[in-house]
Amino acid sequence: MGKTTVVINDKLIEEAMKVVGVRTKKEAIERGLRELIKSKMRQTLREELGTYELSLDLKELERMRGE
Repeated sequence: MGKTTVVINDKLIEEAMKVVGVRTKKEAIERGLRELIKSKMRQTLREELGTYELSLDLKELERMRGE
């Protein structure tokens, strides 16, 4: 693990810490990086899978869930 010095907007990091419920800047930054990675991976997966028309009604969906 490396040590890096960055300049971050104090209000932004404080808001992130409060919203996420962490006590340290390090925790807030690491949580943010993890969420950024997850978001990008989901986006990439959606792009790779593409879209398709799904013509199911509620009854058919419930039947499939039951199987």
